[in-house]
Amino acid sequence: MKSKKEMMRVLKTDDQHFLLDTTGKKNGRGAYVCFSKDCLNQAIKSKGLERSFKQAIPAEVYEAMQKEMDTLDSK
Repeated sequence: MKSKKEMMRVLKTDDQHFLLDTTGKKNGRGAYVCFSKDCLNQAIKSKGLERSFKQAIPAEVYEAMQKEMDTLDSK
């Protein structure tokens, strides 16, 4: 188990859009994925976010998460 601050939050807003919440303070339903490519790949493969949100997740959300992971890896 990790704390929320150690994880990336994916947020579903009231108007049914998905975005990355880097602050962890935005309003909406959230799901968390740890900051590693292995965790992200496992979440994609197991459809963990789809189960959390009970709907399909657009490919753009996964692409944004992968870009965020790449940015963190380069630091």
